[in-house]
Amino acid sequence: MTPEACAELAASIEETIRTTPGVRNVYRSGSLVSNLLRVGAAALGVRKDDEPIVAVAPAGDGVAVEASIGVDEDAPSGETLRAVHAAVAALLATRGVGHDSITLTVVHVQSRATT
Repeated sequence: MTPEACAELAASIEETIRTTPGVRNVYRSGSLVSNLLRVGAAALGVRKDDEPIVAVAPAGDGVAVEASIGVDEDAPSGETLRAVHAAVAALLATRGVGHDSITLTVVHVQSRATT
């Protein structure tokens, strides 16, 4: 899979995740250090700042997907993760893309009062 195809698929996956009930936000995956390095590289012009938030990479007979999400405090995290996993798997299936792994992490639980 080409880098362009991975980027397009990542954007579609991000949209799918954002529309899943219980999801409040999607965050860039990776450690704090790797995210700081990414921002610094973009500021220096070494790396594009508009790279997808969701990570998609060729792996095995398909792709490996990694996403970090924020969930609504009223939505049970386990149910939300299962719903996101099912939605991403369904999207990949409709495109004829297999998945080696779908790694989802809840990184923030957000109250409804927070905008």
